[in-house]
Amino acid sequence: MSEPYIRHARPEDEDALSLLDRVTWSPLHAVQPRPRPPYPPFFTERCGPEDHLVAELDGVLVGYIRLALSTSLACNAHVRQIQGLVVAESARGAGIGRALLRAVQDEARRRGARRITLRVLGHNTRARGLYESEGFAVEGVLPGEFLLDGTYVDDVLMGRPL
Repeated sequence: MSEPYIRHARPEDEDALSLLDRVTWSPLHAVQPRPRPPYPPFFTERCGPEDHLVAELDGVLVGYIRLALSTSLACNAHVRQIQGLVVAESARGAGIGRALLRAVQDEARRRGARRITLRVLGHNTRARGLYESEGFAVEGVLPGEFLLDGTYVDDVLMGRPL
């Protein structure tokens, strides 16, 4: 397998990203119900192509990461938040998630961020391990924040300085 090519998303990536989002849906990382038609647009006013980095392998889009402002407050403009990281099942274990995570930190720095944060479900141990290996630390836990498939799941807040 070749090295992933990381780039900014483009408007024409909409359909591929929307499909990737649907086929990778899992209660391991999603708090919203499984997507059903009619599907909403992938890009929104709040998060457009400029807020996404995508990973390609051999010209095929296999992952994305979404970077957004943590809040709309001016006093919080130095913080960015990862609001989604998805890797196609066929590309897992190939370093795509790590490459996207490193690239988004560079992008956050380029945008003037001094901190980056994220939220991850407590039972998503694989994702938590990746984040910890890249310098993210647990900064808070909301115990039993979500009821998913009959089980209460913690919401884990993680962050790191840039």
